[in-house]
Amino acid sequence: MNLRILSTDFSICKIKNLKDVNFEDEFVFIGKTDEEISLVCSEKYVPQEYIECDNGWKGFRIEGVLDFSLVGILAENEISIFAVSTYNTDYILLKADKFDKAVEILKKADYIFK
Repeated sequence: MNLRILSTDFSICKIKNLKDVNFEDEFVFIGKTDEEISLVCSEKYVPQEYIECDNGWKGFRIEGVLDFSLVGILAENEISIFAVSTYNTDYILLKADKFDKAVEILKKADYIFK
């Protein structure tokens, strides 16, 4: 399976409303429930009025169908992930301090990085 490393530094936030979300950002993922609005965006575009925000995430794009063993490989090595999807594509985010280790582990498991 091919994975493409993204150059963006991401933030994962709980936000008050959608009015300050920069929809011109290259990556914007929004989840809304009856309890909260979650936002994944570039660190440089975090809305000023957020409830909680966690910076320092890196990511990669899955190129092809997501292999569910991917999650298991990283979990076995105590690396947490945050997965988001669009209609066509899956993205895996990891804390920046674990990113290089995750890439090494996945390369050893025959994943190809572009």
